[in-house]
Amino acid sequence: MSTVSVREFSYNPTAMFARVEQGETIEITRQDRVIAVLLPGGAALARYAPLATSGLVKLAATTTSDIDRITTVEVPEGLSPLDLLLADREVDDR
Repeated sequence: MSTVSVREFSYNPTAMFARVEQGETIEITRQDRVIAVLLPGGAALARYAPLATSGLVKLAATTTSDIDRITTVEVPEGLSPLDLLLADREVDDR
């Protein structure tokens, strides 16, 4: 993971996007504060982008160090994510 300032990003955004396409994660900072994170398209947060855009979920302030802690679950064909969650909760309650 790399950190670049807004100024550095603005000099050559095409090069930054090329780095991300190669799998690198880049934090964009302004006055030493992270204001954006560029992630490769297949990254863990990519699956949340359509939900966040539509307003169905609101992502908490995350940093790239949080990304690896996001739990991912494969949902079998024909099963709804809600059914899977509820079944998992039943097991935890026992």
